[in-house]
Amino acid sequence: MRARVVVVAGLVVAAVGGVAGSAASGQSEPSATAAAVKRVPNEVGRNHQAAQDDLQAHGFYRLREKDCTGRDRLLIWDRNWKVVRQSPKAGSRVSTNRTITLCSVKYSD
Repeated sequence: MRARVVVVAGLVVAAVGGVAGSAASGQSEPSATAAAVKRVPNEVGRNHQAAQDDLQAHGFYRLREKDCTGRDRLLIWDRNWKVVRQSPKAGSRVSTNRTITLCSVKYSD
């Protein structure tokens, strides 16, 4: 019985230490309440993965992807796709909470 109490107490300490450790390291996740208004960068013509990385670097984390051929394929390997259209358009000033849609085609299409 005594061994179970020690294990449970150890798990609680580890869980609390993990939460405190991530807060103390200064790492934070994007906040839904502090949405800034920013210009949407132009991603048309770029590799799909590079476009996603760039949008995230600009503070846009709500990203949607679409097969622009109309075949409803899933973009499993993002590096095999090229962005041909985006919504909202490049240069638009929008909230960073807004969903950005990248419409892409495979390089082999």
